[in-house]
Amino acid sequence: MERGGVTYQGRAVAAQSEFIRKVYNWMALGLAATAISALYTASSEAMLGLIFGNPITIMVLLIAELGLVVAISAAINRIQSSTALIMFFIYSVLNGLTLSSIFIVYTSASIASTFFVTAGTFGAMSVYGYTTSRDLTAWGSFLMMGLIGIIIASLVNFFFGSEQIYWLITYAGVIVFVGLTAYDTQRIKQMAAGGFEGVEMERKSAVIGALMLYLDFINLFLLLLRIFGRRND
Repeated sequence: MERGGVTYQGRAVAAQSEFIRKVYNWMALGLAATAISALYTASSEAMLGLIFGNPITIMVLLIAELGLVVAISAAINRIQSSTALIMFFIYSVLNGLTLSSIFIVYTSASIASTFFVTAGTFGAMSVYGYTTSRDLTAWGSFLMMGLIGIIIASLVNFFFGSEQIYWLITYAGVIVFVGLTAYDTQRIKQMAAGGFEGVEMERKSAVIGALMLYLDFINLFLLLLRIFGRRND
């Protein structure tokens, strides 16, 4: 019995580790797709002109990105895991197209250094979320309220253009996404510990987990870039 219990526990731990590894692999590949797409676009005047030369084009891209995130989250139970994964990578590539503008605004050196700062911060908070024995569930509602407040404040400041509000939003956003990284990591760990109803559901959950962490990383990177990024002359 003891041997059987140990074996079962060992398999459960192995399955949990495999799921989490898959989540981080998909997230890393999504980030790679975004980086490649952004670098390719930034190096092509034709692509830059196509995307940023017409306000309608950038608006369509932004709406498409938002639509893909909503579609993946809302329809995850109705679509195949392979479809969800393709949608995730399409979103990653489209995001790279719009994020290519950072290479126009900021120096490459400051983008690279900010990326490493983001990676270190993200990694530290992800480790905390995974290893802490503290239940971070209470963080969820607080962080979501903070995120909603940031979105509303950003929309309001779009019309007022206040520099003070801009920096308040920036620093508040960093705090929110640092917290969300730990919170989402613990959620993913709990998903893995709870088990899945079949391989297909496990794959779908891995895509959702990768999307959550991807969004945390990208938003944290963009907010830190506001702080540490050096603008091109």
